[in-house]
This record gives sequence, structure tokens and C-alpha cells, in this order.
Amino acid sequence: MNLNDKKVLITGGSSGIGRAIVDALYQSGTRSFAVAGRDEAKLNQLAKDYPEASFLYLHGNVGNPTDVMAFIKKVDQEWAGLDILINNAGVVSAGPLEDISDEDIIAQIDINLTGLILLTKHALPLLKKSTEAAIINVSSGLGVIGLPFYATYAAAKAGTVNFSEALRRELRDFPIHVMTVYPTATDTPMMKTANTSNMDTPEAVAESTIRGLLAGEIDVFRGGTQMLENRKLNFEHPLEYDEKVKGMYWAMKERASKHRSM
Repeated sequence: MNLNDKKVLITGGSSGIGRAIVDALYQSGTRSFAVAGRDEAKLNQLAKDYPEASFLYLHGNVGNPTDVMAFIKKVDQEWAGLDILINNAGVVSAGPLEDISDEDIIAQIDINLTGLILLTKHALPLLKKSTEAAIINVSSGLGVIGLPFYATYAAAKAGTVNFSEALRRELRDFPIHVMTVYPTATDTPMMKTANTSNMDTPEAVAESTIRGLLAGEIDVFRGGTQMLENRKLNFEHPLEYDEKVKGMYWAMKERASKHRSM
């Protein structure tokens, strides 16, 4: 895939992993970006940091269907097509399920999953005009291994995994590559309130994402061999993995105690 001439729509592209993906694409020659986000100041900063690129600013909330439709309308009006859609926006509200507000539960599903599905749905007519298109959905390691105190977040990210798989098979007759990315804990603004260390860098996640896209991968996992072993154990012997999680329980509870980025 030649990234030089691609038109890219990315959600949550003004900070964290999304910003790092914009940077990686820019370094690979991409110059046309539509970036959706809720922070206007961060969106406006992109043009200053990447002066050779052209930006469409899509100010709004991907969890709001009206905003989603406005994003697609603007992209259609300006570009009349789209090559790469990157669903990266995400929020988290962790802790014991009964302690999480109904509003935070709904927002996590709306932004992490429902908005992703709606944006993809309405972007498809534009993507189908491309001769070499891609959809990249950013899930999480928690989308394949559910851990305590992240039940709603894990549910939304697991939904992303199955949505990607089903859509990939649905789009078999179109030149649209569907890929899912599974970051582990990453040092982004979303993780500032999590009591954890030894995190991945956004740049490493972005590098893996672009490398996976160019290689035609359908899944890009972070976490190395440890993640692979955990996935295998959790899939083949879930009760054994339950025992492993028991040893992490109190550390997970402490990590989640103030982890909220909405």
C-alpha cells in the first residue's frame, strides 16, 4: 500500500495513540488527514506541527450520532472519497461495576463501540470508491482477555474485535482491508489516572500499526510473547487463567481505583 496519496479519517487523532499514528503516517508520506476530536485546541495544533499536511478538523463526539453524520458529510464535501478509516477514539471508567455511574457505562459503549460502528457504516460508501482502502479498529488487550474492574470497557473492546472480524468477511468483494490493533497499557493521557507503570509508548503502538497495515495483517497485538501465552491460556484453560488473575486482583483493584478518562 502506497500511503503517500491516501486520504485518512482518524478519530481521537489529536493525542495519545491517535496522534502517534498521525505522526507515523506523516513520516510515511501521508498528507491528507481528517481528524475527529473533542478538544479544539489540540486539533488546531496539528496544522502547526505538520505544516506540509492538509487537515480537516472534525470537532465533536464520536459517541453522538449527529456528530458522526456531520463528520462524514464534511469528508464527503471536501474529498468525495476516503482511503483509510482509523477508529481510535476511546474512553475508560474503571472500578467495581456497581460503583460506576450509569452515565459512564453508557458513554463507554457509545464512544468505544456504537460510535465506531456508526462511523464505519456511514464511511463505507466513501471507502468503496477507493481502489486500495483500509479500516483500522483500535481495540485493546482487554478485548481478548477480560480483567476485573474493567468489565464495561472490556465488553466494548471485545465488541470491536468481533465487529472487525465480521466486517472483514462481509467486505470480501471490495478492496477494503480490515485490521484490528490490540494495545496493552500505553502511556497516553487516558492512562494518567491509572496506578500503573512499565507502559508501552504511543509511538511503538503506531509503528506496529503502520507496519501491520503495510504487511496486510488482520490483527496487530502488542505485549510480546507474554501476551501470546496469556491469550492461549485464557482461551484453552480459562479457569487456570482465573487462578492467575487472583494473584493480580489487588494490584488491578488499586490500578483501577482512580482510573477514569471520559
